[in-house]
Amino acid sequence: MGDIEQILQTSWPILLMIVIFYFLLWRPQKKQQKERANLLSSLKKGQKIVTIGGIYGEILELDEEKVKVQVAEKVEMTFSRSAIASVLSKKNKDAN
Repeated sequence: MGDIEQILQTSWPILLMIVIFYFLLWRPQKKQQKERANLLSSLKKGQKIVTIGGIYGEILELDEEKVKVQVAEKVEMTFSRSAIASVLSKKNKDAN
């Protein structure tokens, strides 16, 4: 019985560190990955977007891997779908 108590007393800091690691690092990262996957899967033609490089544009075409974006009149660029950083909200559209 004394051995079990000693093991519990010496191992509780490690267990506490594991719990802290889970709640501060792993769980938020998984949530962020899920949100990003949802963003990339919900892209639609006509949406105003910003790329990771800071290029603003409107989606013209898209497939599973690529997105064709109009960045200016008669200027189209093709990006990897994962290069899309965010979709602009209606509030941001009005400001541009």
